[in-house]
Amino acid sequence: MARADNTYSRVVAWMKIILPLAALGLLSTVFMISRTVDPTQSIPISQIDIEQRAQDMGATRPSFAGVTKQGDEIRFAADSARPERGAPEILLAEGVHARMALAAGTVVDITSSRANMNQNDLTATLDGEVQITTSSGYVVDTDRLTTRLDAIYAESPGQVTAVGSIGHIDAGRMLLRNNSASNEPELLFTGGVKLIYRPDNAKE
Repeated sequence: MARADNTYSRVVAWMKIILPLAALGLLSTVFMISRTVDPTQSIPISQIDIEQRAQDMGATRPSFAGVTKQGDEIRFAADSARPERGAPEILLAEGVHARMALAAGTVVDITSSRANMNQNDLTATLDGEVQITTSSGYVVDTDRLTTRLDAIYAESPGQVTAVGSIGHIDAGRMLLRNNSASNEPELLFTGGVKLIYRPDNAKE
C-alpha cells in the first residue's frame, strides 16, 4: 500500500512541473505565430458617407391605401421609396404596383419601373414599362402614365398599345376614369386610333 502511495505522489509531483511547462510552451507558440499589431493603425471600416445616407433616407416596401367617395379602393405599393432632395413632398418610388378595385366589381392593376408621387396634390406619374391590366380583359402598355391617389383616374399622354376582347389597339392617348353616371369604368382611346379587329370567336 505504501509503494502505491509513493507512486501516486511522484506522478502528482511530476504533473505539477510538466503542466505549467506545457502551458508556457503553448503560449509562446501563440505569440510566435500571431500577426504583429500596429497600435497606431486605425481599425478598417467600410467607407460610408453618413451625410449621403441621411439625405437618401427612405422606406422599403411602403404602401398607401384609401377609399374614394364612391367606395372604390385604391392601393399603391413599391419595392422602395425615398423623398426627393429639396422637395420632401415628392416621393421617388421604384418597382411600383397599384390596384384600383371599383365598387362595381372591376379591378385594374398597374405596374411600372418607377414613379414620382406628389403628396400635396395626391398625384403619381409612373414611367418605365408601364402596364395596365383590367379584370375585363384588357392589357395596355405605355411609357408614361399620370394617375391620382384619391380617384379612379389614369391618363397616358403618349402612345399606347392595348390588347382586349375586340383585338389589338394602337392609339396616341388613353384615359381611364370612372363614369360618375353609371359608376362603371371607362377606357377611352384617342389620337389616331388603329384597331385590328379580332373577335373572341376568331380562329388562328
